Formats: sequence, structure tokens, C-alpha cells
Amino acid sequence: MSSPDSAAEPRRRLSVPRILLVVVVVAAAVCAPFAFRTVKDRLDAGAAQVSSFAPYVDVTNTPQFSFEDASANAAGTVVLGFVVSSTDVVCRPSWGTAYSLATASTGIDLDRRIARLRQRGGDVTVSFGGASNKELASACTDPAKLQAAYEAVVDRYGITSVDFDLEDGGETAAVMARRAAAVRAVQRKRVAAGKSLDVWLTLPVGTAGLTSVGVAELDAMLAAGVEVAGVNALTMNYGSPGTGRTMTSLVEASLTSLAGQVVTSYRKIGTTLSAEEGWQRVAATPMIGQNDTADERFQLSDASALLAFAREKGLRRLSMWSANRDNNCGVNYVDTTIVSTSCSGLDQERGAFTALFNEFTATTPTKAPASAAAPPSDDPATSPYPIWNELTAYAKNAKVVWHHNVYLAKWWTQGDTPDAPVTNAADTPWTLLGPVLAGETPLATGSSTVTATAYATWNPAATYVAGDRVQYHNVVYQAKWWTLGDVPGAAVSDPSDTPWEKL
Repeated sequence: MSSPDSAAEPRRRLSVPRILLVVVVVAAAVCAPFAFRTVKDRLDAGAAQVSSFAPYVDVTNTPQFSFEDASANAAGTVVLGFVVSSTDVVCRPSWGTAYSLATASTGIDLDRRIARLRQRGGDVTVSFGGASNKELASACTDPAKLQAAYEAVVDRYGITSVDFDLEDGGETAAVMARRAAAVRAVQRKRVAAGKSLDVWLTLPVGTAGLTSVGVAELDAMLAAGVEVAGVNALTMNYGSPGTGRTMTSLVEASLTSLAGQVVTSYRKIGTTLSAEEGWQRVAATPMIGQNDTADERFQLSDASALLAFAREKGLRRLSMWSANRDNNCGVNYVDTTIVSTSCSGLDQERGAFTALFNEFTATTPTKAPASAAAPPSDDPATSPYPIWNELTAYAKNAKVVWHHNVYLAKWWTQGDTPDAPVTNAADTPWTLLGPVLAGETPLATGSSTVTATAYATWNPAATYVAGDRVQYHNVVYQAKWWTLGDVPGAAVSDPSDTPWEKL
């Protein structure tokens, strides 16, 4: 029996659209727990990962920083910067416009040094962008070429983590979308191949967190479907700290604001993060020592406070700008309020910030265990440099191969075995650069011969001064100082003894 109210209610017909709507809603309700678990699983996987410390290294800065050398750098993982658009071919990646990927291998031995760091248990992240020059997406407007440029870097260095240091506050939405689409394509291609690729965003912050442009950068990546490992805050250059405001308070305020912004940005794509999960997607990069802002100096005490804060909040990563600067400026550097790319401006021990921040990492790099097998023999056909010979004299900066590793002479040497065990690095004239890489062959040095009339033939009775050029047996030589009767190219025990330099 029906009630009067129900009897008076007209019966509704279920249209096809309504039926479809019901089906979609029911399906969503059934699938929602599984979708939530999928997102939740990724968050839990991220939370389970060990927190890490990875300082930035300016690859093209001089003097060159030996990030691969344990005596110079105690950090296990480093962030190498910066890959940017080449000035001549905008879709071609370069290291700071100074080196192509290929010339970085020959000019600064970058590939070999990365291999050396991995030999001792470390690894690298490559950073795109930086404060100077143009990040690839800003200059390269061809989506296919942009993706290929990112892939070229990832594939060449075999990396599982990339960083985008985006400090251009004038970037347009089109640039952000183009970058995000290319990164998503590269990341998904890696996953399809059974590999992984963490993507970090490094962005400027103030005490209120990211700027509006920074928020847009993060939103663009998330909207495109990029799996973002986290947002790395550039906790530096705040402007005048003001009364009662310390570097520690400024850093903590900016990170707290950023953690909230991360939660908000994920909410925009339908993913709910708890406050703890928001913190797990935050990293911090202070500028150690003197900042670009004159009255800002990030001291070791600030670093200790940041380390404690990072542990309390569960930050995913700590970094610093930069490992190149983690040392005292020395007595010759008079005004330490002027920022140096090679020292901090503080009265500190070399590597002090690295040693402190390394406590944030559960594991530290270790050298591979020594093998009881006989050392490998070297093959001239696959060695990029001459194989070391105890009878040959080597000048400073000469490179040799010994037991499948490449060594660089620190000073003139003869008879000193490159891999001889020593107590201190200062006791050997050789610096280990890294292993001989797969596929290497002797470097082509080009021909030094010339035609018979290019320069005057060397005359044993003639006097030559610095800069004079002659040819001898069709090879060109230049005088390093005044000389009379010294045969160009003559064998000498010490290369510095000859007044002639072969060109």
C-alpha cells in the first residue's frame, strides 16, 4: 500500500543520459578506493625513501671543483649545474653555453668524473636552468626537439634524477606548458622502459613561500601529469632581514609557507596530501656564507638549525649553493662581503657545511672493495691517453692511462706509479680522474705537420726569442724564451727544460 503523498507523486521516466550518469557515478564510487590507493602508494613510497643531501656544483666555474674526489667532496650525490640552451643552436643542450655535451667530455672530463663519483658509491642529478642563460624550454620552441634535448642529457649521463632551477620570473604560461609536456614525455618513456626519473623543481621563495610565477611553474608540471619528486626552495637573498629576523627564522618561515602551497597545488589536480605528506615534497637550498644581499650571511649555526628543522618536519632533501664555495676565502680575498663563486666569505674549515649537512643522509659513499684479482691490462687501441711508462717524464697536466683509469699529473713526474698507495693525497703527483669509458679510443690530436714554406726552417746558428716560430722536419715550434742551438723536439728528461713548444 502506498501513502497519499507517494500516490500523488508522478512517476519519472529514466532517460538514457540519466542511466549513463548513474553508471558513471557508481563506477567512480567503486574505483575511488583503488585510485586513492594508487596515489597513496606513491606518496608512501616517497615517504619511505631516505632523506638526502645533494649540494650543487657549478660545473663550468673556475677553478674547477673536483666533485668526484673524496678528499675534495664528501657528499655522495651532487647536483651538477647548469644545462642550458646553446647560444648558436637553441635546441641543443650545453653546459652554461661554454661546453656542448661532447666538448664537456673532452674539455673538463665530465663524463669520466661522473663515472669516478659512481665508482666510489655516489651519483649525480643534472640541473637545467640556473640564474644565468636560458633554460632549454625558454629558447627551444619545437616540442619534439625540446624533448630530444632533455633525453640527450638523461641518456648520456644515465641519470635517474633531474632538477629544473627556474629563476626567470618573466616566464610565460606557454613556456611552462612546453617544458612540462616535454618532461612528462621523457619521464613516461623512462617508466615504460622499466626505469625511473625523479623530477625536482627548484624555485625562489620569500617568507610567504613561492611567488605567483613559482606557483604557476609547479601547477603546470602537475597539470601535465609530471610526477614531481618535490619542490626545492632557494632559501636565500630575502632582502633586509629586519629587526629581530635571523636567517634561520627567514628560512623556516619560507619553508613552512611552501609546504602549505605544495598541498594546495596537489589539491588542484584532485590529490589530497596531509600536512606531513606536503613536507615530504619540500627541499631547501641555502646559499652558504655571504649571500648576494649584502647583510645576509648564512652561518654554520644557521645550517645546524636548518638540519634540525629538516629532521623535525621530514623534508625530503637538503642542498646548498654551492660545494665550490664550501671553504675559506683566504687572506688575499680582502672584502668578503663581495660574493665569490669559489669561497663562502666565512672563517670556516674546508668542507664544513658539507660535513654538517651530510648528517641528513643515512648512507655515505664508499669506495668499491678492493679486488684480489690482478689489475687489468691496458690496451693502447682503447685508451684515450698514453699508457703510463715509468721511463717517461710527464709534465704538469699530462694525462695517462693506468689499469683502466685516467690520471692527471699535478706536477712534473717520472717513475711514480699512478695508483701507488699513499697515506695522503698530497704525497702523489697523480690525480685520479676516473675510469676509461666504454667505447673510448685514442684522442685525435690532429696533424702538426705543415708545408715546407709555412715558417722559416730552424737554424742552429740563429738566435730566437720568446714567441718566434720555426719549423723543423715540417713540425712547427714556438720559442718559450731566448735560445741558441737548442734542437726543437729533442728528447729531454723534463719537458720544462726545453725552450721549444710544439704547436
